[in-house]
Amino acid sequence: MTETTKTPVPDAVPTPTPALRGLIPLPAAAARALLLAGGIATAASAFLAWTWTAEFPGDLTYYGYPGGLQWLTFTAGVLTALFALASYGVRGLGWLLPARNNAPLALTALGGFAVTWFTVIAISANLGGVVNLEPGGWIAAIASLLPVLGAFALPQERTGTDGTKEAIKAYIAKPDRIPAAQAIAPWIQRAVITVVTIIGLGVFTYGIDTEYGELFIGYLFVVTFAMWAVHTAGLMDRFSALVAANRSFTLAMGFAAAIAFPFTQTDDHYANIGVNILIFGTVALGLNIVVGLAGLLDLGYVAFLGVGAYTAALVSGSEFSTISGVHLPFWASALAGAAASLVFGVLIGAPTLRLRGDYLAIVTLGFGEIFRIAVNNMDGDSGPDVTNGPNGIANIPDLNFFGFNFGQAHDIGGFTLGRFANYYLLMVLIMAIVVLVYTRAADSRIGRSWIAIREDETAATAMGINGFRVKLVAFALGASLAGLAGTVSAHVTYSVVPTPYQFAGSTPPNSAFLLAAVVLGGMGTVAGPLLGAALLYLLPEKLVFLQEKSLLAFGIALILLMRFRPEGIIANRRRQLEFHETGQLDVPKQTTLTDEPAVTKAGA
Repeated sequence: MTETTKTPVPDAVPTPTPALRGLIPLPAAAARALLLAGGIATAASAFLAWTWTAEFPGDLTYYGYPGGLQWLTFTAGVLTALFALASYGVRGLGWLLPARNNAPLALTALGGFAVTWFTVIAISANLGGVVNLEPGGWIAAIASLLPVLGAFALPQERTGTDGTKEAIKAYIAKPDRIPAAQAIAPWIQRAVITVVTIIGLGVFTYGIDTEYGELFIGYLFVVTFAMWAVHTAGLMDRFSALVAANRSFTLAMGFAAAIAFPFTQTDDHYANIGVNILIFGTVALGLNIVVGLAGLLDLGYVAFLGVGAYTAALVSGSEFSTISGVHLPFWASALAGAAASLVFGVLIGAPTLRLRGDYLAIVTLGFGEIFRIAVNNMDGDSGPDVTNGPNGIANIPDLNFFGFNFGQAHDIGGFTLGRFANYYLLMVLIMAIVVLVYTRAADSRIGRSWIAIREDETAATAMGINGFRVKLVAFALGASLAGLAGTVSAHVTYSVVPTPYQFAGSTPPNSAFLLAAVVLGGMGTVAGPLLGAALLYLLPEKLVFLQEKSLLAFGIALILLMRFRPEGIIANRRRQLEFHETGQLDVPKQTTLTDEPAVTKAGA
């Protein structure tokens, strides 16, 4: 028998991958040099005079001393130069680019370009033409364009990202599995978290302290592009690994930074903004239990804030209260407000939580409107005399704890804390309680039941979870947290009226803004709703100069964020995987059952 020999088929010669090129035809070495030189020139241009008159806010008429928006241009230029030096492999700066990609270079360059050109355009528009620009303004505009050209001449590939997150986790959390010389000592980890916390406090304080709208817009440009660059560079992943290994310390540092905020302010107005952000954030965190964990769409949630506020107003000794002679201490009024909201949550949830989806949303929307209309009509004419109708309950007295009057200024360690700073510190304490309740509930058995209901209620019910009871607990707990925040809100504002408790309006709090804070910040997380509440409260506060166009600007920002970051600014890991295709994160690429690429070889 003749043995047949099979001629082996040679493996296909791999086609050489063409070198990646940028959008602008320029050699890589020249592009990096242009990027570095442009970043330095952008920072240096801030020391020139950009206009001849001090009528533009910030007084950009000095040589050698930046002012107003020029400081933001300087910051963006320095960041661009630092990332450019890191791309050169300069010793001591390699940690800035753990992902080894060029995207952060382009983003920091765009941040400098955006804030500089916005300032130049704002000067021309406010003062009546480009003739009001000094040569320094033109130099700054050209200098900020150079790093953009250099960045887009570089290839925007993403290299070195496969397995980066797992390597970082092993590097931070399991130093015993890597060489001792490369391990990060625990004290260094905590030092890094402390430094990041201080920087975060400084950035947040600067944003609140901005004195005019143009400066706040420039601040948003720089912060947005800088955070985007930090994320694409891989630094956010490294810091997340640090936080995961030091959760308790990170939480403590976060509250320490929150307590330190009023001591950085000289104007009690900014402390007023801070206390309102905390009230708004506390209510948003309560809504996050209902929407983020249990997956229930509640469009009338602000009504629970109103229930707590009206309850506290009635029992806090106001001369306009219809319950005359009742003046409970704050702890009792706070418990009364939370309990009243909890009762209303159960009363509304019991007959309606068997509904799902849009039907439940419509019912909760109706409850919110019923609450507002009811308290508006309880004036003694259209209904029983309980809430004084549209006039509300005024002259709510300030709190008094063991002789500490929250309505008076107090000197502590050489710092003067005004009325709003006192209430701010009280809200920090309440926020700590709310965060503790939220985290404990989310990590408990009932919290896992909420997540199961959110993912698939039918499957969860088939596995033995009582869906109605679990949803009712979420509804009641979220309502009680909102009521607790409402008790402080009543004392901060001195009065309670029915106007703010509506579905939508130009300013928070209202149900639409609360839901937006949860969705934009990141559903199912602790920090996400707090960050979303801060942004949504600051934007209307700082963009007053836009007047009726402020909602348009907010809508555009909302669309852009939903397009590029649908999972929210601070994303829950599960939701992040839902919104991104396989391979965009650290999800393994799809392979065959033999773990080989699903590619058919020629002749196989």
